[in-house]
Amino acid sequence: MPFLLFARLARVLRLRLRSWRLPLAVTVIVFGTSWAAMALVEPAGSGIADPGTYWWYFVVTSATVGYGDFFPVSAAGRVVGTYVIVGGIVTLTLLFTMLSTALQTARGRRTRGVVTLDVEGHVVLLGYTPGRTDRIVAELTAEGGTRVVLCAWDDVVEDPLPHLPDVDFVRGDLTHADVMVRACVARARTAVVDGRDDNETLAIAVAVDHSNPGIHLVAAVRDLDRRETLRYVNPDVQVVQWQMPFLLSEEAADPGLTQVYNDLMTSGGHGNTYSALVPRGTGEATAGDVQTRLGRRFGATLLAVRGPDGELVVSPPWDRPVPAGTTLYYVARERLGAERIFAEA
Repeated sequence: MPFLLFARLARVLRLRLRSWRLPLAVTVIVFGTSWAAMALVEPAGSGIADPGTYWWYFVVTSATVGYGDFFPVSAAGRVVGTYVIVGGIVTLTLLFTMLSTALQTARGRRTRGVVTLDVEGHVVLLGYTPGRTDRIVAELTAEGGTRVVLCAWDDVVEDPLPHLPDVDFVRGDLTHADVMVRACVARARTAVVDGRDDNETLAIAVAVDHSNPGIHLVAAVRDLDRRETLRYVNPDVQVVQWQMPFLLSEEAADPGLTQVYNDLMTSGGHGNTYSALVPRGTGEATAGDVQTRLGRRFGATLLAVRGPDGELVVSPPWDRPVPAGTTLYYVARERLGAERIFAEA
């Protein structure tokens, strides 16, 4: 096994160095021949051909900086110096061209989503739908500090969000192990699966779970009946209805939030949402008074109030007045009604 790894590394280095042969060869030839010529024609006292000096003279002269701290004193040495100037410019041009090409190639590979990333603790978003995915990514990165790896199919040929520094791009078959490796799914904290249909979402979820069984897995489905099928893949999967993409980003940021939403929106859940109108004759009550009554007497929670003027305030301040005609929105196990809420204990 170590031999195979060494052989593979040697092959990669050989392929990388092959393209650098010409500039490296020109550099060695110009440096070696100019040094030998300078040592032959310059007087021994000039010191320019000393091993500790000549490399500095060569670099400074090739770069046309010309500090003047070392220079040839003989006519023949100046001819060699001219050769160093011309040959050095050619050498540096070749080297910088190769470096620029290498950087552009690396950037192009990253833009095309074919590189293997090195990230961890990130969110992997598998699936790309123009517009929809852009909004999901914007919500995921809104608070900062969240790194996202966007995985798209092969028909998305380039990074669709190159302007976002916190978003990396991987392209390929989203059910393939290669994409899981390049997107570092094994080291991710959350995977959001947003497939083109429910069957594809299921297949991607299988690949994600195989790569990282302990990941926080969130999946968007058209048919909520597929929830049980997905739970065969991962019993802790959080399933979101496809028509509610904002829940994908919220569940990714705050695990378990989908369960809260589902419980609130499902009849017969542990806590349903209700409303009640503050009756006349309740006196000068505040949101804090109402919350105290709801919490202590019924184990309920005040979510929002809508004043007589129609203004809705979610999570109202403790001292906000709630006069008669105010609508209260609360979470409770059963409908309480204004009479029970404001009845004297």
